[in-house]
Amino acid sequence: MTAQQQLQQWVHDSGSIVFFGGAGVSTESGIPDFRSVDGLYNQKYSQPPETILSHTYFTGHTQEFYRFYRDKMLCLDAKPNTAHLKLAQWERAGKLAAVVTQNIDGLHQLAGSRTVYELHGSVHRNYCTKCGAFYGVDFIAQSQGVPRCPACGGLVKPDVVLYEEGLDQDTVEGAVRAIAQADMLIVGGTSLVVYPAAGLIRYYRGNKLVLINRDPTAYDAEADLVIHDSIGKVLGGIEV
Repeated sequence: MTAQQQLQQWVHDSGSIVFFGGAGVSTESGIPDFRSVDGLYNQKYSQPPETILSHTYFTGHTQEFYRFYRDKMLCLDAKPNTAHLKLAQWERAGKLAAVVTQNIDGLHQLAGSRTVYELHGSVHRNYCTKCGAFYGVDFIAQSQGVPRCPACGGLVKPDVVLYEEGLDQDTVEGAVRAIAQADMLIVGGTSLVVYPAAGLIRYYRGNKLVLINRDPTAYDAEADLVIHDSIGKVLGGIEV
């Protein structure tokens, strides 16, 4: 039995699958990741991206933060790819219980997924730090300089977890609960090096842990099935 056939069999036999995904899920939609050869970490800026996307930089160099953020983090023309669409199909079929994602692009929801735990937030949600008013992504994209709340003049901040900031506790608890209750956990498109998010897969207690990633990860030896290939290609070939 090939790895693809094994995955198909496990999906067929499972009724509570959880998918845990990282940047590799969205690169197939044209969104650059942070660590690949052509990712953001290998492009040239006055400061490294991890510095610009930190809480300290946001508070101390807010205008420069937004210049980078609008330029590199808002990929509003990106569309869901095969992996996003397939996971949404599995959810509609009653196979998939939840998606846990490290991505902030909202493509899972755009594909139709309903139960999505966004560990690092979303570019589609923005809030005034003074009065709490909500603003969509277009407000940020179309504003100039530092975005200010029309109602009170407060600074509008993306609901995105920056470096030095903690994860939203309710989101983490929901993700942990889903993973712990899953009868199958598929981890895809992530190198599993970003913590604390990567540590959440430790809560899985089943015997169908699948890792799908182009490159090997430190967790490969612990998985029950490992497939080194495109996440879209692999999931696209699975039927429910």
